[in-house]
Amino acid sequence: MKTRKIQFNSPVVLTFSALSLVALILSAITKGASNRLLFSAYRSSLSNPLTYLRLFTHVLGHSGYEHFINNMMLFLVIGPPMEEKYGSRDILLAIIITAFISGIVQMVFFPGIAILGASGIVFMLIIMSSLAGMKDGRIPLTLVLVLLIYLGGEIYTGITQRDNVSQLSHILGGLCGAVIGYGLESMRTGKKA
Repeated sequence: MKTRKIQFNSPVVLTFSALSLVALILSAITKGASNRLLFSAYRSSLSNPLTYLRLFTHVLGHSGYEHFINNMMLFLVIGPPMEEKYGSRDILLAIIITAFISGIVQMVFFPGIAILGASGIVFMLIIMSSLAGMKDGRIPLTLVLVLLIYLGGEIYTGITQRDNVSQLSHILGGLCGAVIGYGLESMRTGKKA
């Protein structure tokens, strides 16, 4: 009888999830102080080195368990197939780019508001997964529907509601996913030609 082993199948996705869990536990222990210090993006002094770190680490922080679990459930479902398809290096780079862009936009355009959470990363992966079916330069209908349903819904919600959800992070994540996914798919199909 063959023994089954647990495989560390998706190093970037699993490490990101573990770091997010550590950030959540730290936030609970420090009563949110670690989120404010390390895991939220907001405008702060450019002479503070943590300002630059937070541009990337804000995607690891979550406001509570429900926020964390909602993001991680989708991240753990969508992330591994994308990491398998594109490779760990490209997925890590996509996460870093998306975190940086959403952090910079938040810092520059919304100075009095902090953001945290992985939902922009999740939206990036949703759009990338929709692009995964692209062949011969043809745009998959699934991508069009995802853009209309998810991003259209975020634009609508951002305009009509005032809540604690950063629809802009979702939109930016989706746009990053479209650009990065299209670029990766173009490179893959270009290599095969």
